[in-house]
Amino acid sequence: MPKIQAPNLAAHREFRRQQLVSAAMELALADGASAITVAAVAQKAGLSRSSIYEYFSSSADLVADLVVEELDYYLVRLADAIKGAHDPFEKLSLWIAEGLRYVADGRHMLVKSLNTVTTPEYRKEEIALGHRKLIAPLREALVSAGINDVATATAYISSVTDAASIRIESGNDAELEIRNATIFAIAGLRALATH
Repeated sequence: MPKIQAPNLAAHREFRRQQLVSAAMELALADGASAITVAAVAQKAGLSRSSIYEYFSSSADLVADLVVEELDYYLVRLADAIKGAHDPFEKLSLWIAEGLRYVADGRHMLVKSLNTVTTPEYRKEEIALGHRKLIAPLREALVSAGINDVATATAYISSVTDAASIRIESGNDAELEIRNATIFAIAGLRALATH
């Protein structure tokens, strides 16, 4: 029987699960989601292939865990960015800027890579919930700002941030792109709120 490397069995299982997730994350960051195979993750984690199946039904199930963890990480970043802001337009500005900083950091490439893998059907709702949690503070700020058509405003913000993301990825000055995209989006949102 393998030696337990934690105070109890439950803690040991969580340690092993996290060890596998960390190994998969390293592979994804280095070589993309296609590098996440059962054999590669096991080798990276220093465990047997069969040990992966104690925690995950497949490599796609493991990728689903990475997506959920990355969504949680991004949610914390966004929450920290808007913490302490009371004015809805300030919250919107901070939310947009932090989202674009995530792009500038290059971390969003992990999400793009992970999204190329088809996750198991039974994990899709969990991932969709993570996406809804990311958007919730944005939607709340839009409502607080007096914008009636939240869906349209959200689509416009998405268009602006997508354009800025492409410009950042193309090598343009990230802080300048973040500044300009935020100014542009907030001006448009203020105009929507007055009509």
